[in-house]
Amino acid sequence: MQKTFEIRVNTIGQRLINITEDIKKFVGSSEIELGFLNISILHTSASLIIQENASRDVLVDLLNFYDKLVPMNGTLYNHSLEGKDDMPAHIKTSLTSTNLTISIVDGSMKLGFWQGIYLFEHRIENHLRIVFCHIMGEK
Repeated sequence: MQKTFEIRVNTIGQRLINITEDIKKFVGSSEIELGFLNISILHTSASLIIQENASRDVLVDLLNFYDKLVPMNGTLYNHSLEGKDDMPAHIKTSLTSTNLTISIVDGSMKLGFWQGIYLFEHRIENHLRIVFCHIMGEK
């Protein structure tokens, strides 16, 4: 059995957005008890990560780290068609993930107690992001 679902997220600048609950609802409605969930973000300047969901400081530190690792400096990059954050956003996406695969066991995602699924927005401007979920398995 297979099912698909899209999550649409309006982002407001660079940030990490917890999308775990939306995905949990989809998994629950799928009636799949044992299988796999593939999650893909359909963009090249935003990504997906699994990260701690207990301390907001972790998210702030991640944003700060990636901004220092990949600065918005116009003299460093050739590609800047959409602004100073254009190429840095693509680099950050290449360092993280655009796809996640999570096991489904007993009808639930197999995540650790402190783990959440985040959309990692790398652009300064607001964007509509689409996250595509595809679950496969058995009842």
